[in-house]
Amino acid sequence: MSAGRIFDIQRFSIHDGPGIRTTVFLKGCPLRCLWCGNPESIDPKPQLSYMADKCIACGECFKVCKPNALSKDAAGKAVVDRARCTHCGDCAPVCDPKALEMVGRDAEADEVLEVVLRDRDYYTQSGGGMTLSGGEPLFQPEFAESLLHAAKNRGIHCCVETSGYAGWEVFERLKLVVDLWLFDYKETDPNLHAKFTGRELQTIVERLRQLHDAGAKILLRCPMIPQHNARREHLDGIVALAKKLPKLQGVELLPYYDLWRGKLKRFGLTTELPDSVKPPPRETVKQWNDYLRERGVRVVG
Repeated sequence: MSAGRIFDIQRFSIHDGPGIRTTVFLKGCPLRCLWCGNPESIDPKPQLSYMADKCIACGECFKVCKPNALSKDAAGKAVVDRARCTHCGDCAPVCDPKALEMVGRDAEADEVLEVVLRDRDYYTQSGGGMTLSGGEPLFQPEFAESLLHAAKNRGIHCCVETSGYAGWEVFERLKLVVDLWLFDYKETDPNLHAKFTGRELQTIVERLRQLHDAGAKILLRCPMIPQHNARREHLDGIVALAKKLPKLQGVELLPYYDLWRGKLKRFGLTTELPDSVKPPPRETVKQWNDYLRERGVRVVG
């Protein structure tokens, strides 16, 4: 089996496909979505996480930091100079309270599968299984393929959450071992799509069409971000797209949440998404779903 880079394995997940699932988060993504819920997943390399509230000012990390990226604040706690930090990870093992941790590690496919198989009974009872997420799982196609084949050989239901931004040859290799594609559709307007995600829309829509025409089971998932793509025009675009893809399993709207903002400070990251963007009220989400249903779209959730 091949090896790849992951940053989390989440057991008992209920939001990444049917039933109770284990979601494996792969590192690396070609998109740069303004609202990315896992900003630590974008860079394929391991990254240093620092949570100042866990720091006990023991000073052990300063002794091992070769690039001198750590300094002390007035209370003796560590301060990370992100411009100097090389993400070497030397500081993490000596940090007993886990204020400093490296996120992203290399793992063998059989090691990951061993974790997935721990909850096999729950998958059987609930119709669940394994989901590959990220980041973008197809950013590591060989590792994704190895994981999926290994899981299918053990009778595990497999989902892949994807932005669709990959070559068709990758989808062709994987489509026989993926039971359900959780395919993100982020914006209808090509110019806004490029602005919001950093990538062009045409490739994504083409992969969606090719996958649909190949007979794959697809759930179209649409993140809805206030002040950005949560517009009538985008909802109309979802309706038009769904009508062109009659074999879709359905459409799921994913309302924006902002818990990810807390991660930005941990990793020294920034975002251009304004702080004024807030999660939508429940009634607004209901109105979006009703709008799609009234136009003949099969809405999931």
